[in-house]
Amino acid sequence: MATVVVNQGESIESALRRFKRKVMSEEIIKDAKKHAFFMSRGQKAKLKSALARKRNKRKSRPMRPRS
Repeated sequence: MATVVVNQGESIESALRRFKRKVMSEEIIKDAKKHAFFMSRGQKAKLKSALARKRNKRKSRPMRPRS
């Protein structure tokens, strides 16, 4: 659970910015999206292997020289 205490003299905008950063670092939104709908074990396995194939394909590509 992400909590932010507003310090004395701190604006609400900066506290909100800190809260958003904390939520992103704890991956709360990502977890909520993952649990938003039911996915069977077979679907999870297929998705996991598809992501692994995509990741490996991207790793095996030759690197472009930076200019």
